[in-house]
Amino acid sequence: MTRIELIGLFEKTATEIAERDIKGLSELTEISTLGIDSLGILELVGEMEKQLGIQLPDDQLVGLTKIGDLLDLVEKRRQLAS
Repeated sequence: MTRIELIGLFEKTATEIAERDIKGLSELTEISTLGIDSLGILELVGEMEKQLGIQLPDDQLVGLTKIGDLLDLVEKRRQLAS
């Protein structure tokens, strides 16, 4: 899965969780600007983990501010899983 496809997955999942249309995101988009609370972010990450078949350690999620930071972690975990 390419980074563009991962951003698409993030947008789709964020849209479902926020119950509003979230589009036009980039790797530089600040996660905090999406209007999703911390519980929603955890739900979003959990859904991405399920769809991608990976596990993102909670301690590595702390401090992620941009979508690109999350994608870096996702790609790292996908490489470890394969």
